[in-house]
Amino acid sequence: MKKYSLSITLIICCLFNISIGYSQTLKVGAALRVITPNPLLPASGGIGTPKPTSEKKGDLFARAMVFEKGSTRIAIVNVDNLGWTSILGNKSRALIKGIPPENILIGATHTHSGPDAYAFPDATGKSSADLKYLDWCIQQIADAVNEAISKLEPASLKIAVDEAKGKIAYNYYAPALYDPRCGIIQAIATTGSKQGKAIATLVNYAVHPEVIGSGRSILSPDLCGPLYDRIESKAGGIALFMNGAQGGMVTADTRLEYGKEGAGQKEANTWEECIRIGELLADEALRIVEKAPVLENPNIYCVARKIEFPVDSEIMRYILKNSPLKHDLNKENTVSTQLNLLNIGPAQILTIPGEALPNIGYYVKRNMNTKLPFLFGLTNDAFGYMLTKVDFNSFKRYEYVSRTSLGEMTGEIYIEQALKLVKDSPKP
Repeated sequence: MKKYSLSITLIICCLFNISIGYSQTLKVGAALRVITPNPLLPASGGIGTPKPTSEKKGDLFARAMVFEKGSTRIAIVNVDNLGWTSILGNKSRALIKGIPPENILIGATHTHSGPDAYAFPDATGKSSADLKYLDWCIQQIADAVNEAISKLEPASLKIAVDEAKGKIAYNYYAPALYDPRCGIIQAIATTGSKQGKAIATLVNYAVHPEVIGSGRSILSPDLCGPLYDRIESKAGGIALFMNGAQGGMVTADTRLEYGKEGAGQKEANTWEECIRIGELLADEALRIVEKAPVLENPNIYCVARKIEFPVDSEIMRYILKNSPLKHDLNKENTVSTQLNLLNIGPAQILTIPGEALPNIGYYVKRNMNTKLPFLFGLTNDAFGYMLTKVDFNSFKRYEYVSRTSLGEMTGEIYIEQALKLVKDSPKP
């Protein structure tokens, strides 16, 4: 009798596409780990030697949000750091049980006052990065995701995209050329003691968290710390921040004088300004998502594709070849990375393995199959700036971003591959 019962169960599961061991109810879990180094480590704001730190303002975190429906599981992780390469991310993926590695998205918030995770080599080829600290972070990221899996519970979602109002960000190169849209995914418990309360709130917005920077002797998550605190105090649950297409140079609006540009512009580069901007962005995110409809048991989808970029920049070749992280430079000086597309309810998400300029972000969003487009910048890899070929080395303003890009074709290849993935994937 037991044999026949098992056979009938298997037949029913096949007919109705039900995976044994998983329910068809959307579940969400979230968890975090503090990754503040103790003792403090120097802060890295980019290529060059990290600057010593003597104090901290807020803790650095790894924050994870896991989605499950049927046999599909997806993890989204943000790390408070300038960038987080696949070399490090893949080591965490290997420690995570129950989620396919290609379904684990790990992105950097891009704070300019965190430890060096690129292990930038100096002129002699030596790096001052603390590799033991990075190994510890790898474990903490995995632990956060594994805990989030253990906390999976039935959930509904609220998803919204709209313009965030107020003095939050601007483009340092051309003030109005940035994307003011903020995307929010909020998961709400539908059963148990936390029914009706937020499990997690993810905020997607394009901005450089560099209010403090690396030269102030301060280790900090920058504006992301106050954003986490504000969302968690007002909405509950765990807050996450995924950056967007913030390259060239969409930065925090700390201007004290309008009408001035570049050198001579007075700015408020203080922790108090981090609080102001972080809390304002948090309030705007909660305002935007508040009136969004509740989505009961929405579907989820995740696909990954490997893409390759040529490394034409001498600086980037030097970094990739000499970093102790041992990046894999393929034949003819190319690097490969993972591009993800996610459908979560009516929203569609694409990852960006670097800092795409805002025109790339606008173009890709305009061609996505959704009215709720999300771009997760600096996710799965952090390969410098990404420009289109017509922007590359076109203006004096773009000298730095061109020099710290993989090359002239990086943006073109990304756009082509991202939109091909959109075309090949189901609509949300």
